[in-house]
Amino acid sequence: MSTDDAALVRRCLRDDPEAIRALVERFQSEVFGLCVRLLSHRQDAEDVTQEVFLRIFRSLRRWDSTRPLKPWVMSIAVNRCRTWMSQRARRPELADYLQDTAADRPADDSAELVVELHAAIHELRPEYRMVFVLFHEQGQPYEEIAEALDRPVGTIKTWLHRARIEVLERLRRRGMVADLPVGEQPEPSQGGPP
Repeated sequence: MSTDDAALVRRCLRDDPEAIRALVERFQSEVFGLCVRLLSHRQDAEDVTQEVFLRIFRSLRRWDSTRPLKPWVMSIAVNRCRTWMSQRARRPELADYLQDTAADRPADDSAELVVELHAAIHELRPEYRMVFVLFHEQGQPYEEIAEALDRPVGTIKTWLHRARIEVLERLRRRGMVADLPVGEQPEPSQGGPP
């Protein structure tokens, strides 16, 4: 626990506008970045980010001051994204097809690889996508991801390993990366981290 975290939360609970602004500014870019990557739509991410901060301020009294604040904040963001994705899965999305209609081919393979990588991440199961994004794009350690998702560290490592294999397999199928020699192929059935 950080004494700075506890002091900031106490000030927020007293409706100190500077503390509220400080808390939002401290976590806004990470929460928004996570939402963009998990939801793949900027407008959805903006909406969910607002919901996350509303939820944070409604729930501050329940934060355990013996624990770090950041994983707690990120767990709220992950849960709001999960809810949003489950609601979105029930309604059709025409916007998903817009990027497929682009007539221009990328100028080089790196732009195409980035598009394929984003598509591969988007196709992952939600929990795999969350772990992949939190680890590789947000730079979160296993322990913080485990706390944010309320899962054991071993589960997080397994999900991350499986996510990496699925992303790599899609990139191989799409001709974006070369096949490894047979002896160097990853074992999808192994549950541990690479």
